[in-house]
Amino acid sequence: MTLKIGDIAPDFQADTTQGRIHFHDWIGDSWCVLFSHPKDFTPVCTTELGYMAKIKPEFDRRNVKIIGLSVDPVDSHAKWASDIHETQGHAVNYPMIGDPDLSISKLYGMLPASASGDPAKRTPADNQTVRNVFVIGPDKKIKLILVYPMTTGRNFDEVLRVIDSLQLTAKHNVATPVNWKHGEDVIIAGSVSDEDARKSHPEGWTAPRPYIRIVRQPRS
Repeated sequence: MTLKIGDIAPDFQADTTQGRIHFHDWIGDSWCVLFSHPKDFTPVCTTELGYMAKIKPEFDRRNVKIIGLSVDPVDSHAKWASDIHETQGHAVNYPMIGDPDLSISKLYGMLPASASGDPAKRTPADNQTVRNVFVIGPDKKIKLILVYPMTTGRNFDEVLRVIDSLQLTAKHNVATPVNWKHGEDVIIAGSVSDEDARKSHPEGWTAPRPYIRIVRQPRS
């Protein structure tokens, strides 16, 4: 399966470090970040899990639930969590999905359908494509997909920035320009006519070109 932005995130049931979940029910009316790992006790992922625990309050503030996945059983995740706490200074404070039969990794297109074998005998290299970030909206549709190599740690500050943009643009007919951060000017969406734009932006806009209409970020 090849997932695309706008697709419904595949639903599943799974065991996690915080109990068994039905994924769509667990998301509820929240946003969600699902981020995956090829193997427990891998160095780059250890730093990522610790950092996500550190900045979880920022996701909470945005009504975003965090959930991790690794191609190992839940009891292995619990042992790994101890290392994460000791080395990164932050205890994992969100659920981690166990995927020992690779079913969820396959469901999300991170491993081929033919992948098989004892997870304890599979190496990180065997699972190296399981390095994704999925941002999922309350409508259960995929809003963002990021895929990282094993040797490059993910930038979760960027994920927060994208979520700010996604939540803003879901509510208002605007788009966010390059390197945009919350509070900065935005662009009126190209799908909005000038006539309609005047109704929602009576103060007007700056237009270096007719198709680039810059306004202040909506506050409501």
